[in-house]
Amino acid sequence: MHHHPWQDTSRSAEERAADLLSRMTLEEKLAQLSSIWPGSEAEGEDVAPFQHEVSEAVDLDGLLPHGLGQLTRPFGTAPVDPTEGARALAGFQSRVAAANRFGIPALAHEECLTGFTAWQATVFPTPLAWGATFDPALVRRMSAAIGASMRSVGIHQGLSPVLDVVRDPRWGRTEESIGEDPYLVATVATAYVAGLESAGIVATLKHFAGYSASRGGRNHAPVSIGPRELADVILPPFEMALREGGARSVMHAYNDLDGVPAAASPDLLTGLLREEWGFTGTVVADYFGISFLERNHRVADSPARAGALALEAGVDVELPSVRCYGEPLLKAVRSGEVPEELVDRAVLRVLRQKCELGLLDPDWAPAAPEGEVDLDPPAMRELARRVAEESVVLLDNRRGVLPLDPAARIAVVGPYADECSAMLGCYTFPRHVGVEHPELPLGVEIPTLLDSLGAELPGADLTASPEDADVVVAVLGDRSGLFGRGTSGEGCDAEDLTLPDGQDAFLDELLERTDRPVVLVLLTGRPYALGRWDGRLAAVVQAFFPGEEGGPAVAGVLTGRVNPSGRLPVSVPRGNGGQPWTYLAPPLGLKGAASNIDPTPLYPFGHGLSYTTFAWEGAGADTDALPTDGGTGVRLTVRNTGERAGTEVVQLYLHDPVARTVQPVSRLVGYARVALEPGQAAEVVFDFHADLASYTERPGRRIVEPGALELRLAASSTDVRHTVPLTLTGAERTVGHDRRMTCGAEVRVLQP
Repeated sequence: MHHHPWQDTSRSAEERAADLLSRMTLEEKLAQLSSIWPGSEAEGEDVAPFQHEVSEAVDLDGLLPHGLGQLTRPFGTAPVDPTEGARALAGFQSRVAAANRFGIPALAHEECLTGFTAWQATVFPTPLAWGATFDPALVRRMSAAIGASMRSVGIHQGLSPVLDVVRDPRWGRTEESIGEDPYLVATVATAYVAGLESAGIVATLKHFAGYSASRGGRNHAPVSIGPRELADVILPPFEMALREGGARSVMHAYNDLDGVPAAASPDLLTGLLREEWGFTGTVVADYFGISFLERNHRVADSPARAGALALEAGVDVELPSVRCYGEPLLKAVRSGEVPEELVDRAVLRVLRQKCELGLLDPDWAPAAPEGEVDLDPPAMRELARRVAEESVVLLDNRRGVLPLDPAARIAVVGPYADECSAMLGCYTFPRHVGVEHPELPLGVEIPTLLDSLGAELPGADLTASPEDADVVVAVLGDRSGLFGRGTSGEGCDAEDLTLPDGQDAFLDELLERTDRPVVLVLLTGRPYALGRWDGRLAAVVQAFFPGEEGGPAVAGVLTGRVNPSGRLPVSVPRGNGGQPWTYLAPPLGLKGAASNIDPTPLYPFGHGLSYTTFAWEGAGADTDALPTDGGTGVRLTVRNTGERAGTEVVQLYLHDPVARTVQPVSRLVGYARVALEPGQAAEVVFDFHADLASYTERPGRRIVEPGALELRLAASSTDVRHTVPLTLTGAERTVGHDRRMTCGAEVRVLQP
């Protein structure tokens, strides 16, 4: 028999949460809005900004009788054997539930940006590499597998993905982002969210909002963009991931937006997110973000005031540990300074989510795994390999030296030729936590590029000396790290886009010393300026921190086992001033007579070569005029005209010749991967809807207007193969959150 409505599983989560809330003391309520981070105050470098200034040791016996909202990173803070970690977490959860009078366990969260950030777990490619695949279906399979592995050890929430659209690649977290185009970011991130949620893990959208648009690309720095850039570039990925991905949590950003810190913005966290978009999940703090209202933004003069501002704005849970939402908020509510209804509003959301996760069920028991836990099984490695292979971009092959001749003498040189760290982003366990534990093994096998080339070409003569080789492979890259301890990663921003650690000079000297063809391989977390070597390199291969199987994937592209199909998710600049700007530029953002500086990238967004050739034929639309609320099919036939199987990425861009506000010359609105055998052809049909031409005319008003449009079928943002003129007819429409946001593509292989 159930004693109380909240224990009755036949009732709705809403009803059960409300009933439980009505029975709680203020202390018990506030406990549900707090987290603890065991081990975070230990010695060692910060893995969160200012961690050691704000972390305090936890008095568990004092805290637990009231309950516990969340548990921060039980696997991701220090190296934990997965099997022992899962048992320890189950034991801890039993202790949490036994200590409070309702038997409620904590909700346990972890990072999972490049796979589960735990020792011995599969290390997948970084999000910039997911962007390069242009393959949301594969990203969804990857995240479903990541989610299942987290679920198996008792984790409930993953603090991923990052939906920040790259605005300035000098920003250290470029590697954690998917790309510089909102449509690419939105579709790939939504697939990641859907996969994680399908495994029963709460996906957390971050960082809401504007974080990547900081002045000078500096981490946490102020963001001053207008409402249109926010609405048309920054927000669409969040909107799509909530509506179509089903994300159940959102994390506020650290930055202020035109003077208002995101954590203290009711307009953003309540007005837009909940009232306009209808979000019903939880908003969690980025680590110490509530304390930063007091310490860094200085919009609060005490922890209590910081807590009140965040709670009022709509932040439900203080992470990673309790400082403002504990004792300070308790006193502020008791004194009448903060209304208890604000606490109730947040607790109701937390309890509803715990209810959905089964944590309030009478038969709840902690997940204790049977037998040994393997977080890097062969199927996960296979997925990591597949994502890595699809993400490698062949930028240049003008002398045709790739694929490498297996009989050649190949010199493999450069600082990352025989070094696995350049495969790993800053949120991989070895670079995030492992660097603090040099005595420990990496935990997963990570072959270097040199190892992998040797395995691919057992008959080849590999040497470290460029003089007597037929071809030289130079492997350059980034060291990911945190807060200045690397050349890429959180808090590792770049002054300019010069190759880091003196690698420019290394490449210059190499090209002077040898007359042999040089193949440049880049393993980086951001694009770097390559203009000074344009035309001097035989080939250029770009990979973005491709994960534990990155060595075999890049080697596979070099040898031709893999026909490259990756496309640039960010432009590669010519000059190292880099013109921190993206391809989404209006005419005055491009090269022109008004300025002497030419910002044209060396390799544009969407660019990538193949070892085969493709013909694009018969482009057209089903109709050349459609109403402002209508749609049409846009078709094209792609034929593989080369000698080997390959994948073409067909990109659909929108050009709006005249609009009421300044628009980018072109922007991505659809794309399709087309895999073809030699001689094979396929018809690609894009399902274009007029909503995709909408833009923000003034703050809060998005319109589709009648008039001329041009759709561009292109192999990159600048390589346009066919244009399809369209006219929108009828009345101007105002569209909102329910507009069509995606352009589906159907690929039908034609029988010869």
